[in-house]
Amino acid sequence: MLAELGSCLLLAVALLGPGPRAQAMKGTLVNCILQDAFGRKRQKPILDAFKHKEEGIGSETRAVGVAERGLGMLAARASWIQGHFHFSHGIKCGGVLSAPSGNFSSPNFPRLYPYNTECSWLIVVAEGSSVLLTFHAFDLEYHDTCGFDFLEIYNGASGDKGNLLGRFCGQVPPPPFTSSWHVMSVIFHSDKHVASRGFSAGYQKDVCGGVLTGLSGVLTSPEYPNNYPNNMECRWVIRATGPATIKLVFVDFQVEGSEKCTYDYVVVLGGPGPVRGHNYCGSTRPPTLVSLGHELQVVFKSDFNIGGRGFKAYYFSGECQEVYMAVRGNFSSPQYPSSYPNNIRCHWTIRLPPGYRVKVFFLDLELEEPNSLTRTCDFDHLAAFDGASEEAPLLGNWCGHHLPPPITSSHNQLLLLLHTDRSTTHRGFSVAYIGVVPMNVSCSRTDFQILISTQALAPLERTKVYLGSRSCSAQEVGSNFKIQARFDTCGTESQRRNNTSVIASVLYIDFSAAGQEDIHEYEVRCEPRRKEASVHLLSGSNWLGPYAATAEHLQEVPLRDEAEALEGPVTMVAQDTSDIVFLGLCILAGVLMVIAIIVLMLL
Repeated sequence: MLAELGSCLLLAVALLGPGPRAQAMKGTLVNCILQDAFGRKRQKPILDAFKHKEEGIGSETRAVGVAERGLGMLAARASWIQGHFHFSHGIKCGGVLSAPSGNFSSPNFPRLYPYNTECSWLIVVAEGSSVLLTFHAFDLEYHDTCGFDFLEIYNGASGDKGNLLGRFCGQVPPPPFTSSWHVMSVIFHSDKHVASRGFSAGYQKDVCGGVLTGLSGVLTSPEYPNNYPNNMECRWVIRATGPATIKLVFVDFQVEGSEKCTYDYVVVLGGPGPVRGHNYCGSTRPPTLVSLGHELQVVFKSDFNIGGRGFKAYYFSGECQEVYMAVRGNFSSPQYPSSYPNNIRCHWTIRLPPGYRVKVFFLDLELEEPNSLTRTCDFDHLAAFDGASEEAPLLGNWCGHHLPPPITSSHNQLLLLLHTDRSTTHRGFSVAYIGVVPMNVSCSRTDFQILISTQALAPLERTKVYLGSRSCSAQEVGSNFKIQARFDTCGTESQRRNNTSVIASVLYIDFSAAGQEDIHEYEVRCEPRRKEASVHLLSGSNWLGPYAATAEHLQEVPLRDEAEALEGPVTMVAQDTSDIVFLGLCILAGVLMVIAIIVLMLL
């Protein structure tokens, strides 16, 4: 590893100089192992420098500066390796473990470990595999926060705190850990006082089953996506922290089919014990499953012949999977405003009663920047889907730190997905959402008419919907709440907006319950001369952050299918028929007058 980094350093130095030799060596560096010890894109600035130089984007001086910064990254990573894999006080400490399985222990185990020691083990198995880490013995100096002697376990590189799975001390061994990719790090630290026996641990790759404790992760059948072996039985236990539930989503599934799924099958159990769940087989993906408690078991079994591609499934637990059903709320990435963890995939589902649409406001966003070459969100990103699954239409995909505009679903469900890769973490995101009530607002020269589907507001009473004041509450007409109000009632007032005279009032929808006040406000407007009505969502509280009290950002126009579902008028622009009737009467009177004159002349 050090030799690879050294060769890259020499190539980078050579490329800083002028002349044909540097140009000839450029391709060599591009093909050089530019990734660091943990397989990531740490040296992108070097490639960027060459790109800028070739395309004429920046000056040669700037390219050299960027290359020098990339060179510094390489040197820093080499320094990290030398600083962590060293001889501490003459005792061999740490190393790279790359065999399919193996064992390691603290210095001098089972005798007392030395003082002032820090050891780092990097476990690296084949790409696409996972690592199972188990402990045979464990005895470290105890402290309530493990601030003296401790063992840290990382799901990947130890340099990224977002990968930390846990810090342990005392005499209670850590539980088995399964990595979500092919790298795992273990750090042992002792201070200058009190020594104990230490620890002994073992690891192995490509484990069939295991205990999964991360916020999220992936399960696959053995040798997926190739055919799984015969005579296999694998059992995974997914364990969430605290009282949280676990969601399991299958994204690929092909297992030998049979009528009762008795040959090869996958079964999901809601908790420990002999309770048998439903067997799944064939090529139809199982539905999304949610545990009853904080533990979920997945069992895969194959018989002596006939196999298939197997399965792939994602699990989400704790703060990495939530379902929100309140009419409004807010949430954020795990550990916000601290850095989110690496290598997670999180689902947040907003599910409101039928008739609503979901509007999401981005209050804060700081994720890894886009790929510097493609300018796309290839690394950490946040995506929104117009429905309850990743198969729904994509509303947007974001990274970096620029706040996206608000987004609105076309129906009553919306899914947010956060994907992070194996390195580089940031603050994350914070969002707020509100259930927008589709409504049909029309106006004439003298009054407003508002129609709202009762289904959208079930189980609210009509008195909870009012215009201006509670004395102007809605009437229930068929399947709608209806408000018909003249401009001189219900708190309406004349205003000038952008040099245009408008009539405005506030529509209140009161969702308050159990002593908790929750009143949504919509401003309804009418331009009497044009007979055009509009509605805007209002908020005077701080829960919407930068969007608070800014109606101009939040104009709502019902979708065509929702408007057509309402009885009565189906457009936001109402045509006042009084003028048409008046003109018709005038024309009729004129015709009658002409007929009368002709009759008199004939007489």
